[in-house]
Amino acid sequence: MCLFLIILPQTWNTKQFMSKTIISDTSCFIVLSKIGQLDLLYQLFGNIVTTPEIADEFGEKLPDWVEIVAAKDTHKYKIFETQVDNGEASAMALALEIEKSLLILDDYKARKLAYTLGIEYIGTIRIIIMAKQKGIIDSIKPILAKIKETNFRISAELELQALIQAKE
Repeated sequence: MCLFLIILPQTWNTKQFMSKTIISDTSCFIVLSKIGQLDLLYQLFGNIVTTPEIADEFGEKLPDWVEIVAAKDTHKYKIFETQVDNGEASAMALALEIEKSLLILDDYKARKLAYTLGIEYIGTIRIIIMAKQKGIIDSIKPILAKIKETNFRISAELELQALIQAKE
């Protein structure tokens, strides 16, 4: 799996998310869990929402601050599932049902579909940059190094963009 970064304005911060429901796909849970940083999500956003399909894909017990909510429109879910995996499909179906939602999504193909559907999204690397900007972490460099030790790929360009945005 490859992580991608969307270049966002420097003024983009967590205050803009206080009124949004944050929905996470599996990749964010997996990579942050593997590097011991899953709590960054809670520290940035408080409660997070995910779907039963994503909870199953994750394969471990999720923290109490993660609420599991099923998408009601199974027809949309089935359509999306023909283009992306079932976790991403369920997250997108749920995001369309919840007004003012933000989806944490890393897969390129899933991001393209989310963009087409008008779903607002960010990725795991953006979460790490935001944690630095909010003062939760001192530097993104050690976290990026830990991510690169997992099976998640970060291109040199993505790493450079992240470092620039984090002012490192």
